[in-house]
Amino acid sequence: MNDHPDDRFDELMRRALAEEADRIEPADGLHEIQARVRDQRKPVNRRPWALAVGAAVVGTAAAVGAFTLLDDNTRNADQPEVAGSPSATASATIQPSTEASAGPSALPTSMPSAKPSQTINSSTEPPKTVGVPEAEVKARAVPVYWVGRTIGNDTGAGVRLYRTFTRISGRPTLEAVRTMTSEKSSDPDYYSPWIGSAVNSVTKSGDLVTVDFKLLPREKLDPAAANIATQQLVYTVQAVLGDSSQQILVTEQGQATRELFGQALSGQPLSRAQAMDVQALVWIESPEQKATVRSPVTVRGTAAAYEATVNWQATNLKTKTVVKNYTNTQEGMKFSPFTFTTKLAPGEWQLEVFMLSGEDGHITDTDSKTIFVK
Repeated sequence: MNDHPDDRFDELMRRALAEEADRIEPADGLHEIQARVRDQRKPVNRRPWALAVGAAVVGTAAAVGAFTLLDDNTRNADQPEVAGSPSATASATIQPSTEASAGPSALPTSMPSAKPSQTINSSTEPPKTVGVPEAEVKARAVPVYWVGRTIGNDTGAGVRLYRTFTRISGRPTLEAVRTMTSEKSSDPDYYSPWIGSAVNSVTKSGDLVTVDFKLLPREKLDPAAANIATQQLVYTVQAVLGDSSQQILVTEQGQATRELFGQALSGQPLSRAQAMDVQALVWIESPEQKATVRSPVTVRGTAAAYEATVNWQATNLKTKTVVKNYTNTQEGMKFSPFTFTTKLAPGEWQLEVFMLSGEDGHITDTDSKTIFVK
């Protein structure tokens, strides 16, 4: 829109267009256009300050070019240049079409979102997490879990988890896992299905602990036993860290494993199973296997005992002398500590702690230790 309705330039433009339009005869428009085009192709000595003004009137198919020469002094210095410079000419050829005219393109009903696109990962692969290893220590006793047979209790997997302590130097969790995967338990009643595997690193990021293996165990177990063996790793790592809420991601050379002990895994981090489902119902914590002690001997352990009652028996391996009694856990029907003290003569003794079946009184869930009494 022009903000200067009285501008002389606009008035000259309107007048030139009106005069040119009055001279057009529609009937002979095509021939006149062709003649003008031929004339325009001849060399014309035009002044460099001339401005071209075009107007087109169409009959059947027509285009009209008109030029109006304007003096530079008739245009204000602050007015914009007229479209089309003096050196430019415009020509148009309109071809009649037999096709139906297409309507305007449909406009989108909504604009594309300005938010960056998001890629949804439907894979079950866990997110890549960069963790950090633990600090090294010079010396420390760390817990290590093992698998042991449930003597006298044939229900379930037939095996459960037992805990011992071992002294290490280095990174505590890494060394505990290394012990679990490459060494034998000090108690011959316990073993590890992880023997033959090789741990590479243990790193932690927030609530996620990644245990990376150079080589995973190749042993195949039935589903119930495989679950106990898998929880052996979970319980060991969490016990060393002192946090049972940590999730454990098992990888092999940086890749999430899809199979462990012959059973399929989701590739997602492992959580802690309920202790009642995987942990031994009775175990002796001290004295340790092959320990040398003085009389009277104090025995400590943990049990989930019916009516909080735990039975024990000590047998002299040389004289076959038997000393037996019972004790109580601090609470019944849940994992709770127990303690008892007994006088034993010097020699090698077999300590056994167990429960009695409520159905027929047979011995179940026995744990034992061999000790030397001075």
